Amino acid sequence: MVGRGSRAGGAVAILLLALTMGGCASTIADLPMVGTPAGAPARPAQPGEYLPVHDLPTSREGTAMAPAEQAKIQAELIAARDRQAVATPAKPSRK
Repeated sequence: MVGRGSRAGGAVAILLLALTMGGCASTIADLPMVGTPAGAPARPAQPGEYLPVHDLPTSREGTAMAPAEQAKIQAELIAARDRQAVATPAKPSRK
């Protein structure tokens, strides 16, 4: 009969073995017979660079569109909203 102490010890041993082997995964993948499958693309010689997260875009001067064009688009959006409101009746609220 196997006691609880040996089961817990075995589980801890398996967990520790899995954690230590996980640390070796990158070196094992580089071995010629064990590593990547036959159809996998080759690794790049130079690893990728970090994205430039601190590079800010240049400041914009002036407006993106003329005020007349902005007013025209705003009027078109309001007209589309009003047409949609007429086309679909409002649902009664549940109380």
